[in-house]
Amino acid sequence: MDGSMAPSNGTVPSAQQIQAWLDELLHGKGYFTLPQVFTPEEIAEARKIIMDESDRGVDKVTHFQGHNKDKLHLQRRVWNLLNKGDIFVTMLKREPIVSIVKAFLGDEFILGSIAANRLLPGGPGQELHVDYPYWDIYKRSSFPTNINPSFPLNLQATILLDDFTPENGATAIVPHTQKLGRYPDEPAKLPPETERMVGKAGDVAVFYGLCWHCAMPNNSQGDRTGLLIEYLPKFVKPLEDQLSGVRKEVIDKGGDFIRQLVGLAYPYPQLLDKAEGGNKEGYYSQKY
Repeated sequence: MDGSMAPSNGTVPSAQQIQAWLDELLHGKGYFTLPQVFTPEEIAEARKIIMDESDRGVDKVTHFQGHNKDKLHLQRRVWNLLNKGDIFVTMLKREPIVSIVKAFLGDEFILGSIAANRLLPGGPGQELHVDYPYWDIYKRSSFPTNINPSFPLNLQATILLDDFTPENGATAIVPHTQKLGRYPDEPAKLPPETERMVGKAGDVAVFYGLCWHCAMPNNSQGDRTGLLIEYLPKFVKPLEDQLSGVRKEVIDKGGDFIRQLVGLAYPYPQLLDKAEGGNKEGYYSQKY
């Protein structure tokens, strides 16, 4: 995969390595690859769950669908993966991903979404887009004045559950566009500088969600499946409703880190009229 970084083995990276990754996200191409972060056994376990869920599930919400509406049934989403198996909690805790996200978004970052996109043979591509919370930034009047990419509100990690190739729809990404801080001018047209996130199952593609990117059509005879993780700063409302969607037993079993990811470590919003006696966690301390 173009832009790959040093191999990762699950250990905490050095400060120098983290800085190199941050520089690439903010000032470089806006993306890089961590090779072989997950073992074949972990990939197989996660992939089986996603195949089973997507085979028996009804059509789920997807986004930036392009113009092939008649083929949307070949692009299947599986949402709320924390409820689907312990392997997804394991994946969320893996280094060096955690250290990268901490450095990029702050050490109290939260989980915006953990979902899977299964692109079946013949599945359509998407239009170029940016990711939540920027994804409707074309409505400029709905965002604060002077919003810019100088500090990030998003980080994406795509775990490759299949090999990503040009033939099977490996993600297209336009390098350096995270610096523009705006929606693509022509979402249906790929600029000549567009690159592809090709890689092996077990690799992780990490990118700033302001980079213009899209899934490409799957012209192969096999599936192309990726696990999509969206991380946000603690104060941004998540895309998936973690507090309502993640079961209490999953949160309890996952410990403090999962409590943080679903938003329980950040005590707001709260009903301040009722938050008496120094109760900083308000409603959620009672619910969970």
